[in-house]
Order: sequence, then C-alpha cells, then structure tokens
Amino acid sequence: MTRIALLLPGQGSQFVGMGSDLVQAFPAARELYEEADDILETRLSTLCWQGPGEQLTATENAQPAILLHSYAVWVLAREMLADSVVVAAGHSLGEFSAHLLAGTFTFADALRLVRRRGELMARAGAERPGTMAAVLGLTLEEIEKVCESASVGTVVPANINAPGQIVISGEVDAVSAACDLATEAGARRVMPLNVSGAFHSPLMDVAAVGLEEGLAAVDARDPRFPVIANATAEAVRDGGAVRTTLRAQLTSPVRWVEGVARMREEEPTRWLELGPGNVLAGLLRRIDRSLAATSVGDAETLDALAAG
Repeated sequence: MTRIALLLPGQGSQFVGMGSDLVQAFPAARELYEEADDILETRLSTLCWQGPGEQLTATENAQPAILLHSYAVWVLAREMLADSVVVAAGHSLGEFSAHLLAGTFTFADALRLVRRRGELMARAGAERPGTMAAVLGLTLEEIEKVCESASVGTVVPANINAPGQIVISGEVDAVSAACDLATEAGARRVMPLNVSGAFHSPLMDVAAVGLEEGLAAVDARDPRFPVIANATAEAVRDGGAVRTTLRAQLTSPVRWVEGVARMREEEPTRWLELGPGNVLAGLLRRIDRSLAATSVGDAETLDALAAG
C-alpha cells in the first residue's frame, strides 16, 4: 500500500498567475477561489491570477494565496490521496496548510487565520524592523556561533532548511554583522533576503500574541493524520496542541531538517509537494539524496498524478 507524505510550501512560493490554470480546467477549483473571495471580502483570486506582483508578495496577501492554492490542489486530488496520507508538514505558513488538509481547521477559519497572521507579521516588521539572510555552506553549530558573536543586536537561526542551507533572522545591524562573520567563517555564499520583517525570531513576539488570540477563537480538531510542527519537529495528533505549536512557530526556528527525519519515521513510500513551486522538493533532495518528492501545483501535474 502506498504511504504518502505531504509537503506544503511557505511564503516565497507565490507568483502571479498561480492557480489560474486550475480554475480554467476544474470548476471545483473556481468555486474555491470564489469562496475565498467571499470569506476574506476581497478579490484574492484576481491578485493571484493577475497581480500586481508587489501586492501579491505582501505578507498579508501571499500567505492566504499560497494556502488557497495548496488547498485547491488537495481538493482536486483528495479522492486519490486521502486514504494513503500518513504524515504532513508545511514550511512556516505551510504548517497551517497542512492542518487545513488534515481537517484541523475549516477552510474559512484557516483562510482568516493566515490573513491575520500575515497582517500581524507585517505590523511587527514595521514596529520592530528586522531582516533575514540565507547562509550557505556552514553547519548549524557554526551559524549559532556566528549569531552569538554578532553582539550588536538580536540575530538567530530561523530556517534550518537543509544541511549547509540556513536562514538567519533578526535586527538589521545584527544580521549584517552576522553575514560578515559568516563570510569570515567560510560560508560559501551569504544572500540578504527581501522580506518585511525578522520572521521566526524574537522580534515577532507581538505578532505571536495576536496570533494566539486568533487561534483561541477557532475550533481546532484532532488532525486526520499527524502534522509535524516546525517549532518542535514532533508529530501533532491532538487538536489541543495545535494552538501551542502554531503560536510558538512565529518566534522559533523552522526545524525542517529534523521535521523531515521525523516524517520518515512514518515510513512514507511517496512524497508529494502540493501547491505553488517546487522549493520543498528541492530541499528534500538536499536533505537526503535517496528521497524524491513530486511537486503537484497545476493542471498538468494533477493529470500526471492521476495517470500515475
């Protein structure tokens, strides 16, 4: 029997035109986009399909857009996949998508939560300016030492994406100092990221408080399959633990490498990335060359999935 692991992408995977071919090919997808517009009382669908890109990239828009895209793919493929899913994980925002697919939240609640999450994160970024940078070629231990040595402010490891691929996050001057130190320590490449705040760092404290209030206002059911939490790299099977792990995620690192290792304990035989892009499929190969994920995000890849 096929045992499926689901991967759900996070912010940065959005692009203008996302989902447009799905709604052209599948009436059920169009209905979902129309429902999302009604729930959020905005033309999110138009923003996804036509842009402009700078508005789609805004945190408060990108997050519901990506969740909507992933959910549309899931709804179209659910009859094929649902009985075979044994575990799921999402990268940052994608953890909310994973819980939506697992039935932890309703579609309406999940959309409103991630819209609120994006607004809170953008506001926190304005109130406590910060930034992020990707560092390639250093170990986590080396990155931790670099962050500790950057004494001009707060900077921490934020996304442990793959061996030798780690994102740091914090105050602007501290991230800049850490980038210099990382280069001196032998980093192969250091890349500042175009983000609106220091995500997954202590600078998101204020956003975490607001998100906790939003999570308290919605029902969280036991997920139908385990969802691996970014903050703990442990499986969440109880709706009561969902609020704690999703709140913690905002100020904690995304422990993606450990999360993939935890997913492997569920013995999946097939890995699928549902939603826009193929970032997580690439990270999976970097983490373990013996693993491969199929990215499913448009009508063509859905048809190929059905044929296979």
